[in-house]
Amino acid sequence: MQLQEVLYSQGFGTRRICAGLIQQGYVQVYDGPDSAAPRTCQDASAEFEPQGLRFRVQGVDWPYCDKAYILLYKPAGTECSQKPSTYPSIYTLLPSPLRLRPQKASVQGVQAVGRLDQDTTGMLLLTDDGKFIHRMSSPRHHVPKVYEVTVKHPLDDSQISRLLSGVVLDDDPKPVRAAACEATSPLQLRMTLTEGKYHQVKRMLAAVGNRVDGLHRSQMGGLSLPTDLAPGQWRWLWPAELALLAAV
Repeated sequence: MQLQEVLYSQGFGTRRICAGLIQQGYVQVYDGPDSAAPRTCQDASAEFEPQGLRFRVQGVDWPYCDKAYILLYKPAGTECSQKPSTYPSIYTLLPSPLRLRPQKASVQGVQAVGRLDQDTTGMLLLTDDGKFIHRMSSPRHHVPKVYEVTVKHPLDDSQISRLLSGVVLDDDPKPVRAAACEATSPLQLRMTLTEGKYHQVKRMLAAVGNRVDGLHRSQMGGLSLPTDLAPGQWRWLWPAELALLAAV
């Protein structure tokens, strides 16, 4: 694949912009997986095998990824929308190549796998792989999502029991239940859900006579939010981590 096509496929702009970056000496390429230092390539039509390719654009290293799989620690006060109404978009936390990756669909860049409320923090996946989004989001696949919940009023056994047995929400006569639920302190509980209804955790707690004061997603599938990732930070998901998500 020509180097300008490699950059275009990774979201560095139009083919003309990518060619310009290369010709102006802003792009360096690693010769192999063990190469410590990249070499500058100013030939936009130079051919490279994209799989396993590493390159540097304007001082930042990038791996070639046929599909992008991103883990973001969503901070509070952000919206999971390309067109936020009140708070900043989580997409502003990502570098432009991830937001500009070309797609055949009308929407460019990586997309959030489901949404978290503006005041909810924690684990958020983003990708440009539509099949992955469907698999992780569809209620038919029952992907478990673990939430750490802070409540306003002290918890009691009857509330935990009702959350496990099922509560009726106002828009659905079918009871909704937690796959797992345990109090970790008088005002905190850990809840596992396998479906994603609108404001589900908040509405379930309201249905048992309590109120959510804080909500944090700590796990999806078999993958937990890394302890070394700070709010607002992101990183690539690697094959072993994707396997943990696919194993459920």
